[in-house]
Amino acid sequence: MAESLICNNTQSRVSSVLNRDVKQFGKKFMFDSNEETCWNSDQGESQWVVFEFPQPVKVSELILQFQGGFSGKSCKLKGSAKEEDLEHILDLYPEDNNCLQSFPIQDAPLVQRLKIVFENSADFFGRIIVYTLDILGEKVL
Repeated sequence: MAESLICNNTQSRVSSVLNRDVKQFGKKFMFDSNEETCWNSDQGESQWVVFEFPQPVKVSELILQFQGGFSGKSCKLKGSAKEEDLEHILDLYPEDNNCLQSFPIQDAPLVQRLKIVFENSADFFGRIIVYTLDILGEKVL
């Protein structure tokens, strides 16, 4: 049964935060289940989010909710074991809207690091705004 793989021991990093204002737009707001808060990247191409899980995981689904007009147009999902180089897993093409979007992942390898790269944005300046981000799958002991 798939469950959320993001827990207190999951480390996450983002490429940037709008005006470095982490109190208002920090990465934690993607995981707080509050539809009023969000991560807002600064401008620039190829914004990203990286996760390091406490143990190997098998990812089965990625869930994202953008702000319309600030969504990723083409995205790449990459993963690896703890110290290995990231390898391509999947290309994603989200819709530019405010809806919760789900991306099933078939035959995903076991990973301990996962990176979502927003190669370009619907926003002219390259900003990405994410209200919800969740990764579903199974923890492997």
